[in-house]
Amino acid sequence: MASKPKQPKYNFGLLETPDTTDLSSSSYVPGSKSDVHQQAHVPTAYCDSTSSRSSSVSKYPQESSSFATPAIPHRRSLFKTPAPRTPFITPRGPSSNMRTPGSRRTSYNTGGSTTTPADHNSSVIVAIVEGRGLARGEIGMTSLDLKSPVLNLSQFSDTQTYVKTMTKLEILQPIEIIMPNTACETGNMTKLYTLINDHFQNSTVSTVQRKYFNETKGLQQIRYLVVPDLKTVEIEVASKYYCLATTAALLKYTEFIQNIMYAPASVKVIFKGSEQTTMIDASTAKNLELLQNRRDPKSEHTLYGVLNHTKTQGGARMLRSNILQPPSDFETICTRQDIVAELTEKEEIFLNLQSVVSRFLDIDHLISLCVQLPKQETLKTAESKITNIIHLKHTLELVSHLTEFLKDCENDLLKAYCKSLEDPRFEAIMSKIHTVIHEDTKYEKGTLNMRTQKCFAVKPNLNGLLDVGRRTYTEIVDDIAEMVKQIGEKYSLPLRTAYNTVRGFYIQLYCGGKEAYTQETLPGIFIKITKCKSTLSFTTSDLIKLNDRIKESLQEIYLMTNIVVSDLLSDIREHIGCLYKLSECVSNLDMLLAFAKACSLSSYVRPEFTDTLAIKQGRHPILENIGVEAPVPNNTYASEDSNFIIITGPNMSGKSTYLRQVALLQIMAQIGSFVPAQYASFRIASQIFSRIGSDDDMETNSSTFMLEMKEINYICQNACNDSLIIIDELGRGTSAEEGVGICHAICEYLLKFKAYTFFVTHFMELTNMDSLYPNVENYFFEVQRVFSTEGNCEKINYTHVLSKGKTQEKHYGLQLAEVSTMPRAVTEEAKTLAKHLEEQRKKNRKRDSESRKQRMNFKLATKLVQVAKNSRLDDESLRLYLSNLRSQYTREFPDMEE
Repeated sequence: MASKPKQPKYNFGLLETPDTTDLSSSSYVPGSKSDVHQQAHVPTAYCDSTSSRSSSVSKYPQESSSFATPAIPHRRSLFKTPAPRTPFITPRGPSSNMRTPGSRRTSYNTGGSTTTPADHNSSVIVAIVEGRGLARGEIGMTSLDLKSPVLNLSQFSDTQTYVKTMTKLEILQPIEIIMPNTACETGNMTKLYTLINDHFQNSTVSTVQRKYFNETKGLQQIRYLVVPDLKTVEIEVASKYYCLATTAALLKYTEFIQNIMYAPASVKVIFKGSEQTTMIDASTAKNLELLQNRRDPKSEHTLYGVLNHTKTQGGARMLRSNILQPPSDFETICTRQDIVAELTEKEEIFLNLQSVVSRFLDIDHLISLCVQLPKQETLKTAESKITNIIHLKHTLELVSHLTEFLKDCENDLLKAYCKSLEDPRFEAIMSKIHTVIHEDTKYEKGTLNMRTQKCFAVKPNLNGLLDVGRRTYTEIVDDIAEMVKQIGEKYSLPLRTAYNTVRGFYIQLYCGGKEAYTQETLPGIFIKITKCKSTLSFTTSDLIKLNDRIKESLQEIYLMTNIVVSDLLSDIREHIGCLYKLSECVSNLDMLLAFAKACSLSSYVRPEFTDTLAIKQGRHPILENIGVEAPVPNNTYASEDSNFIIITGPNMSGKSTYLRQVALLQIMAQIGSFVPAQYASFRIASQIFSRIGSDDDMETNSSTFMLEMKEINYICQNACNDSLIIIDELGRGTSAEEGVGICHAICEYLLKFKAYTFFVTHFMELTNMDSLYPNVENYFFEVQRVFSTEGNCEKINYTHVLSKGKTQEKHYGLQLAEVSTMPRAVTEEAKTLAKHLEEQRKKNRKRDSESRKQRMNFKLATKLVQVAKNSRLDDESLRLYLSNLRSQYTREFPDMEE
């Protein structure tokens, strides 16, 4: 085995100063903003509208290479010939967001990204096209994350409100949306184009000539780029003309604007419709605080924060995606629950898997950098390739450990993961790496440590110039250490050498001891003196010269190493398909390990999936996670015979919290997690809707009431039989009479569906709907009245306990007003008027015996049908259950004949 070249004897990594401007980190992506001045190749069409692109090589030689520069930078119309121009929209936002076509809007942070959604630095680009004429409403969509070489294709039929399209875009949060110029031709903007402009203010909308939305070229590019493992996707998308068209436009865009090209047979192509997922609109995600806390956007008091025990960035992205779009496939959910159950029961397997998964880097990002082909080799691209090889070696070394731990698992999916990780291609890639890269090379934290690894990664004797460069680098580093030592001895100072990416090597002196050194007492040889806490940092002119020599030496090393590494990457790309399997395996495992961790930290139960929503002693997951005291648990029940739940109770009794709790537990159950309850049964929901809050919207000039009507109209248009709907205090933004009328009409409309609806209201008139509709149930939050000797009056003690029936509390709003500093005369007058109005209502109230009888008959029949279909009771238990049903029925109607 070849010996590793001599490395610097001085380990500066121990004294390394962290610095965020790491020029040698793996966060480089060819074509990013940081590389604008490094790249020599920029298509001339985006620099000068009168010249044509002449020096770059295109994959599409048959197409014209002459493009015109758009007139407006923020609303660009790309790939245009000098034909009549497309009308542009006035740029949104401050002038700092405006950009020329050759520039980059965002410096894509493709390095370590935070797992907090509030800080989510998106790098997703989306292309969208809509059918015309009879095909209007048919949507094609393709998305590409610049950090991950995965093309996601979608084609689906959408409604005139474009619910599915807007929801998908909300989940993706793209930085740029590409649409055909016909969407805003001659100033007539389509409804979809207008909606996207209004709802995605932080995204740039670029228009492209319609001819670049070419389904034939889209299919050709998919055949050219797709990894061999996923060749079957060609058959799946062959007739999906709209998403093929968006694929062609998107890939053309990434090549000419982002300067990113992909190697052949290296991209993962996925086709996804809208099936087998639960739709959660952006308003509901915000109301339920799925990703972001409404009071404090940086807070982790969200559902994502509760469940995010992930260790990798891929796992965090997987969790975020699942929370926003939970699976609705029963088999998928049950498989995940089985895995979570196995991980919670077998602690050793859980700990072993978690320890190995936590050591994985961002595999998606790694694959992306490995398959991208820079248009021109630069020092940055050379350094990036070396880093990627080291990261890839580190990742592949973990595969065997992960496989070993998965062998002990019993779940079929985990066994399938184990089998997929035994793919011989992992060994093939590793053997190719070992022919070039030294076996001792490893991924290390710290800029200087990682730089040393990159310098000595390639084995010796493969490139003579490289060996010379590395010897030079080692000698210079040793010279620096010796020089600093000599200076310290000369001036009798306890000097030490430190390093950061901005200054390079520099000198530090601790000045907090008995001998208090100051800037004035230092010898004149030291320059650029700075002080941080009790440490002085400085350098010398000789040290600056040595740093410059190190930079030159590093450049030579990286460029020589790049020759060897580029050939290695070319050989590896033919086996790249196995890395996509690894990425999927690690991300899913990480998410499921997070669910198991959440279960172990609290008392969670595995939910069942039936045709009934039944939760015993359910708890709010976010409140349970943040509260000093445990939240009050409550029961929930809804079925086909009682699918519309009206909830009443005083202000601050817990109604809104309860609504959110029901929806959050539904989402947790469907993503495969266990839920905080003693028992839980859910019906899989295809959609989750919410109408919560009483804010207005100044941007759209909508009052509180107008906003309520928009949201409830959206629910009415899109609700279906298996939806889950939560509505909080509808109709409060107008008069009481109109509010009651609107609420009653909307309730009657929603009662046409079998959707489970939870409706909170202060309008007591709505509680009488149970006499009209047998599937309406009334619940209320109990309160206790306590006499206060301090205020010499009764006060309300909130129990936060949900009970069946209607609230008997009267004028609880007035009681809250009394607690405030409102004048007593005002509250007394209000009491008198309220009492008078209540007496009038009592006179008009009548009971309808016949409606009660019909209601009871309906409930009895439904329960009998349910027993006949689903009962697993033995004969004796069944006889007892039916006897109880009969007793209950006769108690309600004692005069009824048998």
